[in-house]
Formats: sequence, C-alpha cells, structure tokens
Amino acid sequence: MEQPHPKDIVAPDSEETEFVFFSGKGGVGKSTVSCATAAWLAEEGHDTLLVTTDPAPNLSDIFGQSIGHSITSLDDVANLSAIEIDPDEAAQEYRDRTLDPMRELLDDEQLETVEEQLDSPCVEEIAAFDKFVEFMDEPEHDVVVFDTAPTGHTIRLMELPSGWNEELEDGGATCIGPAASMQDAKERYEAAIDTLGDEDRTSFVFVGRPEDAAINEVERSSADLADLGISTDLMVVNGYLPEEVCEDPFFEDKWADEQAVIDRVEASFEDKPVITYPLQPGEITGTDLLADVAAVLYEEADPTVDIESTASASESASLDRTVDRDAVMEQLRPQDETRYLFFTGKGGVGKSTMAATTATVLADEGYDTLIVTTDPASHLQDVFGTTVGHDPTPVGSSGLHAARIDQDRALEEYKQQMLDQVEESFADDADVDAETAKAQVKEELDSPCAEEMAALEKFVGYLDSDEYDVVVFDTAPTGHTLRLLELPSDWKGFMDLGSLTKDAADGSGDKYDRVIETMRDPAQSSFVFVMYPEYTPMVEAHRAAKDLRDQVDIETSLVAVNYLLPDEYGDNAFFEQRRSQQGTYLDQIDDRFDVPAMLAPLRRDEPTGPDELADFGRDIAGLPDEIGHAERLEADPS
Repeated sequence: MEQPHPKDIVAPDSEETEFVFFSGKGGVGKSTVSCATAAWLAEEGHDTLLVTTDPAPNLSDIFGQSIGHSITSLDDVANLSAIEIDPDEAAQEYRDRTLDPMRELLDDEQLETVEEQLDSPCVEEIAAFDKFVEFMDEPEHDVVVFDTAPTGHTIRLMELPSGWNEELEDGGATCIGPAASMQDAKERYEAAIDTLGDEDRTSFVFVGRPEDAAINEVERSSADLADLGISTDLMVVNGYLPEEVCEDPFFEDKWADEQAVIDRVEASFEDKPVITYPLQPGEITGTDLLADVAAVLYEEADPTVDIESTASASESASLDRTVDRDAVMEQLRPQDETRYLFFTGKGGVGKSTMAATTATVLADEGYDTLIVTTDPASHLQDVFGTTVGHDPTPVGSSGLHAARIDQDRALEEYKQQMLDQVEESFADDADVDAETAKAQVKEELDSPCAEEMAALEKFVGYLDSDEYDVVVFDTAPTGHTLRLLELPSDWKGFMDLGSLTKDAADGSGDKYDRVIETMRDPAQSSFVFVMYPEYTPMVEAHRAAKDLRDQVDIETSLVAVNYLLPDEYGDNAFFEQRRSQQGTYLDQIDDRFDVPAMLAPLRRDEPTGPDELADFGRDIAGLPDEIGHAERLEADPS
C-alpha cells in the first residue's frame, strides 16, 4: 500500500474546514512543527488558524509578535492567524458559562455546591476541549492547526456515560461538574468527537525526539487514540544529531543510537509517513527557519543546518557548575521519620533514571529504600537489571527495593473497593436504592479520573506505611490528582470520585488528610522537578510547580537538570552554540525555582546496574566518589 504524501495529509481538499492536530510531550519541538505547518499552509493560499493550549506557549517567540488569548493576524505571514489559549482563562470562562444560567434558579447553598463541583481539576481539561470545539464549530477558516491535541484522557472524559444518561435530567454530579449543565453541550461535543474520527476532515500528527522513552510515549498515546477510533496519520522525529557535527566517538555513538530509534519508528509506523528533522545549533524562530522546517516536512527538501554562522563568533561556553551537596542531601535524607521523594516531570526528561540513581545513593548510605513507579513505559527493570513487579522486589544495592504498580490491577482493585464502599454506605439508607447507586457509580468509574485515583490510592498505601526509611516515587501525583483528594465530601446527588475516595476504607477523610499533610511537610517530603535546560521543559515545570503551590500548598524542594552537554566532547561551533543556550536556561532555572539543583551530564548510555547508578548518583548530587553510611554518621552524628 502506497503511503500518502505528508502535504496531502495536512492540506485541505474540500470546502469544509479541516483540522490538523499535533501531539507530543513538552520539549519535543511540537510547537515548531505546528508553526511551520501553519505558515506553509498559509503560504500555499489556505486561510489558516493556529491554535495552542500549551501552558508554556512560545508562538510569540517563534513568530516575533505578541499573541494572546484572542485571535491575532500575523504580520509576516498572509492568511495566517493565531491564538494562545490561556488554560486558566478558558477554565474560568467555562465555569462562568455554566454558572450564569443557574444564578437565578438556585439558592446560595445550591449555587455554592455547583461552584465546588466546578472546582474539579477535570474541568480544566474539559474547558480546553470546549475551546477546541469552539474552533471546530465554525467554518471561517480553510484549515485549523492545533498545537497540543486533546488526549485520549480528555476525549474519554467527554464520553462519560453518566454525562449523557438519565443523570442529565436528574441533576446529578460528575467529575466535570453538574450533569444537567452538560445538556446544552451534548450535541456539540458529540459532533466534535465524530469529526475527530473523520479521516477526511481530521489529521493527527505525533512529534517525538529520537529517544526510546519519547517514542514509547508516542506509541502508547497513538494506541490510546486508536482505541477511540482516531488514527495517527503522520510521525515527525525531531531533533536528531546531524551526522556532520558528530566528530568524536562520544557523539558518533549518540548519532548511531538515534538512527536506530528512527529505524524503530519507521518499522512501528510502517504504513504511515515518517519525517525527520535535525537538531539546530540554536532555537528555531522566524519565518526563514520555519520555511526550512516546512520544506523538509512537505516538499522533500534537504534540511539546512546553519553551523558556520555561529562559528568563532561566540566564546567557548562551559556548563561546569558547582552542586551544593549539603543542601541537596538535606532534601533527600530522612530525618526523624520516613522521607518521601517525589520525582516529577514530562515524559522523556530522564525522570526514571534520576529517581533510580537517587534511590541507589540513599540505599548505599544504609537507608532502607523503596522506589515506586506507575509509569506504564517505565524501564526500571532495565536500569536495575532485574524484574520489577507489582509488589516490592529487591534490586541493585542491599536495602533497595522497587515496585512497578500495574495500572490494570490497581484500577480493578480500586473499582471493587469503591463499589463495596457504596454498597456499605447505602445499605441502611431507606431513601437510596443501593443497587441503583452502585450502577451509577459503576458508570462514573469508567472515567479516566478513576485511573488517576487508582494510582493515587496505591501511592497512599505506601505513604501510610513506615516500613522503609525512604520511599522514592517515580511519576509523582500532580496538582491535578492531589486536588481530587481535596474535593468536598458532602456533595448531593451523584457523588464525584474524589468524594467517594475520601469516604472510602475507614469511612472518613482522616487518612487522606494525613497524606496531604505529609506531602506538605518539608521535613518528610521533597518534590523534585526534572527537566532539561530548554524553554518548554523549564516553563512547563515552573507552571506545574506553581500549580502545586497554589492548589495544594506544596513547595518544590529540588530541581534536577538533565542532559547537560559535557565540556570534553563536541569541540565545534555547533555544540558551543548549544552549550551557550543551555547555560542561559540554567541561569533562568536558578532564577525561577531558587532551590538546590542536581546537575546531570549527557551520557553515552544510561547508567545501569548498582555500580553505575551509584557513581552517577554521587556525581549529580555532588558527593565524594565514595561515601557510606558509616562515613556519613562520622561526619554528621545527628
């Protein structure tokens, strides 16, 4: 079967508005590719709208023009307009639109209940989807390009059975607000979901880096969308090392590894076009560089790597920074009680490796340590060189255990727990039919929110145990998930998953209140944001840290900056420019977070096995080459 040409995938070929969605994790170049596509479509004569809901939008930087929460015509590109949807503004607009018709119908107490329902973190995703629908519901443009597509998680929220059944008439509550308020949106959302699955009007493009972890994410997301009847049409592998700048064995080997990943992508998406674009010495901004990207993507041109223009002009940059090891280790070592370490960050930034190396260092110091992950693409067993299962297993160093929570098992356990609790709660209530309540809750448990709550329930189990000195969580609960624990437990009608969870197990919220307080206590818990020194990962991490502080009063303790270019390799203008750029973002990370930092250099291979993990861990934490529990006690008897 002959593959379609990429330009035929994105260019409109009918009188109806067509839609192109670009999806991918933060920092993979998704905005660059979507901007290049939108500019190319506009140059081809199509009236084009570019829409982003990226919480760290950089359209203004790319085009050199201020763009905000309203549609703005771009000065340098005819036929092109753009908008940067502000997630907070969109969520507030959604809440206002839902509440305004109710203000004259409900009393103050009822209105307060609805406002509480609309404080669900799921509402933020629905608000973003609602804005997508707004642009999918108007025929003013030939093509609409979306940067940051709605995920399978969001689309499944729109398909909640309880949203479209008798609960609409009965005035029940869902995890996205009062079900009655969804009635007016029902037909628009159903039409939008149908359009997403219409291959003649909608195209989905995934963007990823040439790294196994990033491609794992793409493959999983593509499979999730396929389950919803949405196909992947095009794959872009962005940011591979240009062969001509890899002049030493270190970067020659890195180039070969990336080419192997590209081969894997082409095999995985064998029936779809796969396009590659090289890493540039600087960031891609301005219409000229965007035109180069578009020419490679859609016109089969050879890419331009502008190396000579940055040659001897810039001074040699070094990323050799001093790590404040005492400040770092103060946030990692336990004090009087178990220490909980939460490593969080976007997919592909090396979060699992950073968590595993930290766990290994602490185990080597003599602390009984457990590392737990819920990442379905986790490669902990590859890192440790042994099987990591659903229950804690000894790995690596003495005193070190690892567990990989099985999402399917956790979800089934959680669903059964919730249904048992509902049956018990209403067994003696003459005003409520327990079987009807169970049927309603069973529908709600099909929500993606249930998956998050199931994972969080497992986290809670480990947080409520004092079996280990240190528990390291790879893939920490986000502000979105933690807010589910804090939702009011006294909602009327059909209860939200968060309130059900607060009433689960012992019939009170004490257990979950205790967990939240543990997470807030800097003497017991440390949140570590992992990123690499580039704009999007930095800004997204900063926004997530702000959300944790504003929503659940949790402060960031450390940052871990990964993939720093080593000084001893890459002695040419290309890598000098990249080092200079990384140095700029290192300074910005220091200013934005103002917390101690662990610094991890780019390595030829990821560390594996206890010895490599221990060496790497001591390096990134600034520790001496050899330090054990006895030496630590001698240096610091407290």
